Amino acid sequence: MSTTVEKIAIELLGLPTESRALLAEKLIESLDEKQDKDIEALWIKEAKRRSREIKSGKVKCKPAKDVLREARLKLK
Repeated sequence: MSTTVEKIAIELLGLPTESRALLAEKLIESLDEKQDKDIEALWIKEAKRRSREIKSGKVKCKPAKDVLREARLKLK
């Protein structure tokens, strides 16, 4: 850890608990930001792929009530 980061950490650890919690939340959000964008892009790509498969007839859809009924039967 660089001395600058160490100095900042020491100073921030002196903050009240509520302030440290808010700061921790903000830091974690900043780390997740890029990952969230990457995941969102992957889900959009997957949704488009699935849509193409449905439109082309490659896959056959089932009503949700049928899928849930089948799942419940398998879980019994």
